[in-house]
Amino acid sequence: MSWRQIGPIILCLVLIVAACGAEDPPSADSAPQVLAEKLEAIDPDARYLFYLHGAIIERAGVRPTHPKFGIYEYRKILEVFAEHGFVVISEARPAGTDGTAYAATVADKVRALIKGGVPLEHITVVGFSKGGGIAITASSILSEKSLSFVFMGACGPWLDSRPEIVPHGRLLALREASDNLVGSCEALFARAVGNGERKEITLELGGGHGAFYRPRPEWVELVVEWANPSAS
Repeated sequence: MSWRQIGPIILCLVLIVAACGAEDPPSADSAPQVLAEKLEAIDPDARYLFYLHGAIIERAGVRPTHPKFGIYEYRKILEVFAEHGFVVISEARPAGTDGTAYAATVADKVRALIKGGVPLEHITVVGFSKGGGIAITASSILSEKSLSFVFMGACGPWLDSRPEIVPHGRLLALREASDNLVGSCEALFARAVGNGERKEITLELGGGHGAFYRPRPEWVELVVEWANPSAS
C-alpha cells in the first residue's frame, strides 16, 4: 500500500499507548492509526508534520487532566492535523525524557525524510511547552533555513542558560496572552542567523497554558497556514 493510497494519516513512531500508566488502551475506533514504528516508506510529495507534546503526557498518559487547564486532547490534536492532509509524526515520550537528546532524535528523523526526497518546504516541526523547547533545540541542531517550525507556549527563562541554542528556519511562535508560565520568543529570534522569516503571534483565547491543550481552530489554522506557505 502506498502513501497516496492511504491518504491523510497519522504515523506514530512509537506506539501511542506506550508509558501511559493508569490510562486504559484506547479503543480501535478512537485511537490514531499506528502504521509503523519507524519511517520505512517516504512519499516525497507528502507534507510531514512532527507534533511534540507537553510534559504532562510524559507523567500522566495520553489523555491527562490538569487541575487548572483541563483535559489535554493529544489524540484529537493529531487527528485534526491529519485531517488537514499532513502525515503526522508523533509519539508519547517516556517520563523524564531528556529534551536535548530527544531533539537530536527529531533531527535524525527530519534528516531521514530529507534523504528520502522530501523537500525541506514540506516538513514542519510543531512543539508545545516542553515539546516547544525540544522543537527550538531541534531547529538549532538542524540549521536548515527552509524548514518550518512552530513554538507554542515554549519560550522562557530556561533559554537564558542555553546560549548555544541558535534557531534556524522559518520560525512561528504562538503564545496565549493569559499564560503566565511562558514569555515572548523575541529574544530567541534575535539569536537567529540571517534574515529568515520569523513571526510571533499573541492569542487571546483565555485558559492560560491550557489554551493549546485542545485543537482550537484559532491556533490550528495558524499552524496549518505556516506549514503550507505556498498556499497562503
